[in-house]
Amino acid sequence: VKRNIQRRWNGLSLVVLALGFVAAVIASDRVFQGWRIDLTENRLYTLTEGTERILDNLEEPLHLYFYFSDRATRNIPALRDYAGRIQEVLEEFEDAAKGNLILDIIDPLPFSEDEDRAVQFGLQGVPLASSPDPAYMGLAGKNSSDGVEVIRFFQPDKEAFLEYDIAKLVVTLATVDKPVIGLVSDARIAGGFEPRTQQIADPWVIYQQVEQLFELRNLGTDFVDIPDDVSVLWIVQPKNTGAATLYAIDQFVMRGGTALIFVDPIAESDPLPPEMVPTQYPAMGQYSDLPVLFKAWGIEFSSNDVVADAQLALQAYSDADQRPVRHFGYLGITSDELNGDDVLTANLDTINVATAGYFEVAEGAPVTIEPLITSSTSAALLPSTEFIYLPDPSTLHAGFEPTGQKYTLAARFNGDLPSAFPSGPPERNADVQEVESNDESRAVLRPHLVTTVSPANLIVVGDVDMLTNQMWVRLRDFFGQSIPSPVASNGAFVINALDNLSGNSDLISVRSRANYSRPFTRVDKLRVEAESRFRITEQRLQNKLAETERNLLELQSAREDTGGVLWTDEQQDEIDRFLNQRASIRQELRAVQRNLDKDINQLGSVLKNLNIVIVPFFLTVLVLASIWRRRWRR
Repeated sequence: VKRNIQRRWNGLSLVVLALGFVAAVIASDRVFQGWRIDLTENRLYTLTEGTERILDNLEEPLHLYFYFSDRATRNIPALRDYAGRIQEVLEEFEDAAKGNLILDIIDPLPFSEDEDRAVQFGLQGVPLASSPDPAYMGLAGKNSSDGVEVIRFFQPDKEAFLEYDIAKLVVTLATVDKPVIGLVSDARIAGGFEPRTQQIADPWVIYQQVEQLFELRNLGTDFVDIPDDVSVLWIVQPKNTGAATLYAIDQFVMRGGTALIFVDPIAESDPLPPEMVPTQYPAMGQYSDLPVLFKAWGIEFSSNDVVADAQLALQAYSDADQRPVRHFGYLGITSDELNGDDVLTANLDTINVATAGYFEVAEGAPVTIEPLITSSTSAALLPSTEFIYLPDPSTLHAGFEPTGQKYTLAARFNGDLPSAFPSGPPERNADVQEVESNDESRAVLRPHLVTTVSPANLIVVGDVDMLTNQMWVRLRDFFGQSIPSPVASNGAFVINALDNLSGNSDLISVRSRANYSRPFTRVDKLRVEAESRFRITEQRLQNKLAETERNLLELQSAREDTGGVLWTDEQQDEIDRFLNQRASIRQELRAVQRNLDKDINQLGSVLKNLNIVIVPFFLTVLVLASIWRRRWRR
């Protein structure tokens, strides 16, 4: 009887526990509805403060339409998982907007009105191997004035930029008047006819991105006035700028205008005629500078020196043998060399530059300098002429001696600046300047200013090549659409700078949270140490090998000159000695190359053993110990 009662109580207890569990789940769902805890490393499921400010400042409701082909992707779990992630972020946006963001999630079935609307919005349907129907995974947004912005298709490999892409779409829809950026460029940043290829080149990706977020107005390189509605001057590769144009830039800054300036001691992106020989390159002027303005403002920039850095050097390929070589002029700037206290660079990861120059402030100058991007202490200055024709970047390694100094590659300059034209405009009647505006010409009367009306705010960068596609994006074709995938923060730096200079900084924190790369810092350190140990040995062996092969060639030439057919015994012994010496040197070179990666391979083996053997072993020991402890208690 007691056993039956005990069994009944046990059964009743299980029922009560089950009912209690269900009740607790229902109660917690009601009580804690909307509560979330984000335990991910980079807080991937938490909106940034910048996004929250953007949503708080919405003045009218915006409609978002997320089109996802649920039925067509039934057999593609990876795509469905990413769509779920997109939907979660969109719902976070909707909740944070407090009624000013209306989200609709739509499955555009084939031949339906929903699919017709998706096509009308310009969303991209992607053909699938597992389904006859195309797959849609895009976003369309509308504002009250029927303005439309879209993300044609969410690329899974750009998940790190998901919040930024959506926030940018919302900002674009909510912004009535975009800040005007005045572009002054001698570089072909806007695309156009390329003489070397005889083809029409596309605009650089950074140009396209700036054009999306701002009203980008190309001012040309020869003008006498800058319109009042221009918020920021974006100056790229200024070469041989005329006096009237320099005066217009000077007075724009005097009036309180801001500027983002890119100069370069040697811009590799500056096209040169293919028939030019290397010795003629310097005369062509690949460098750019604003010496008249910089001198007046106390900014020192040398167009003759390039900052080389052994620690930050990126890998390039030698033209001679196509082997990877660390190029001391191509630098991958890490977060350690980025200003962590400035909103422009505080959360950026990597910025790639090529043959960059450096900045200093002249003694007694009225301007203050705040470095944004610097070299490491393993840097030195090399003449720009050494980089003009460089088939083998390893030649920069010989005799390279770091100065221990950090060089400023990009900086913010602030202060009350004097005009570079203290005596007035360079032209006699320049007080009245005729400016073309649409279809009419109007006269603009501007008083000459000898100093800034308020402290100037300039951002100056010593590299133009960092704007080119190859330095920070990889382009791939996606069903006829060119998709840029960032591999460095160059684009984010430029957009951050223009946002900041134009007074719009809400997108900066959103954009900068994206982690472009997670490098193996220990591996990179080992590679640098290995190269410093073995590069000298390798260079010595290479020189010895070249001398041996030169001796062999001289013996061969001597034999041909004398018309001999057979070698003498002495010549044959000499040939054998040189051949054996060459084989020995090549063997030593192979050993040096293996030693370069020895420490890295050893580290890889340790990590593999740790994951495959040691961790499972300790887990097994813990489980067995737990089982033994339970049995011992019984």
